[in-house]
Amino acid sequence: MFVWQLACQDQCYVDAPLENSHRDRDGDANAASPVESPVECESPAARSKWIRNTATELGFDQVGICKADPLDAKILAKMQEWLTAGFGGEMSYLSDRKDAYRDPNLVLDGAKSIVMLTMNYRTEEPAEVQPGEGRIARYAWGSVDYHDTIHDRLKSLVRRIAERAPRSRNRGVVDTAPLLERDYARLAGIGWQGKNTLLLNRDRGSYFFLAALLTDLELEYDHPFETDHCGTCTACLDACPTDAFPEPYVLDATKCISYLTIELRSDIPKEFRPDMGEWLFGCDVCQEVCPWNGKKQIAAHLDVQPMAEFAPLTGQNPVDLVGLFDLDEDSFRARFRKTPLWRSKRHGILRNAAISLGAQQYVPATSALTKGLQDAHPLVRSASAWALGEIGSAAFKHQDQIKVALESRLEVESLAQVADEIRAAIVQLGS
Repeated sequence: MFVWQLACQDQCYVDAPLENSHRDRDGDANAASPVESPVECESPAARSKWIRNTATELGFDQVGICKADPLDAKILAKMQEWLTAGFGGEMSYLSDRKDAYRDPNLVLDGAKSIVMLTMNYRTEEPAEVQPGEGRIARYAWGSVDYHDTIHDRLKSLVRRIAERAPRSRNRGVVDTAPLLERDYARLAGIGWQGKNTLLLNRDRGSYFFLAALLTDLELEYDHPFETDHCGTCTACLDACPTDAFPEPYVLDATKCISYLTIELRSDIPKEFRPDMGEWLFGCDVCQEVCPWNGKKQIAAHLDVQPMAEFAPLTGQNPVDLVGLFDLDEDSFRARFRKTPLWRSKRHGILRNAAISLGAQQYVPATSALTKGLQDAHPLVRSASAWALGEIGSAAFKHQDQIKVALESRLEVESLAQVADEIRAAIVQLGS
């Protein structure tokens, strides 16, 4: 079956092409410059060495190069199989452009080579989470959206190649164009697909972002990574809180906490709520238990310092969940606008916070969740109702207070779906 990675090496955003091409007087984007540059006269090996060095100077960690050939038909068949099984959930953009994934030339016409790049985001280790606190996946701790950071460096790489090879055509992408980065990263020799569907490297583990540069330059190609070093280990499969892996190397995104807290735009299904624990945004469980992210890999990452902007902001590792309910739209924007959490918007983050507080049955959150019952967004009201039911069922002396709050909201609730959640929470109080 096909797998789709949601943890940190594959988030999908609107594509902003990073492309250069020389234009002639008539505006032809494919026209060639009349003068050959030094790099265009160089051997593929010399060009590749220069690109590797330049990418490293710009902050990329690993660089692998492969041909821009269409993917094996078996890979595309597995993708279709995965989509047909419904494992993509609400991510309709995957099926909408599934045919475009077959050939990199649909991303950059005339592409001959793909330069696969990684960027380390392993900063400090997760702090111990106290009751009432929530966790954010490591990749989202920092002050910026990683797409913006990598986007800027890809633009610099494209610009420097254009200066050196004006007749070349190049395009940088980061999780955005219809390109299966993980498969091309394996073909470029960077690593193998683990049983948790993430790309793994023996020295770097999996805490890195993936990006790609497509070019019509012929380059020297790395050998594909052919060995699977997972062996008999099933740590990631066993540790998944929501059993999101129907089999090794296959992710059912509709059960994955990363999908549920980031991609899902509707209510989180009830069967997964108790198992979400302290996760507010994303999930790192399958990475944390992986032996390839152990002490050796920590030491390796010390040699390649991550960008300072990936270091956790104050209050991000971990997060005070109750305090999030004091954020209106303006204060939420001020705090999260430039970070990955902006993707879920205020209502998504408060929905997640309510579910986490309910899963923790955190009694001191009662007032905040009662406030959430009155929120303008139905997702926040629904999640707050469920959480209050969970807390009240475990805290007898607070049941009357919680019941009054739920019944008061039920009297004025206009949406049937939210009203159903409130009624179910009232029933939960008596169970």
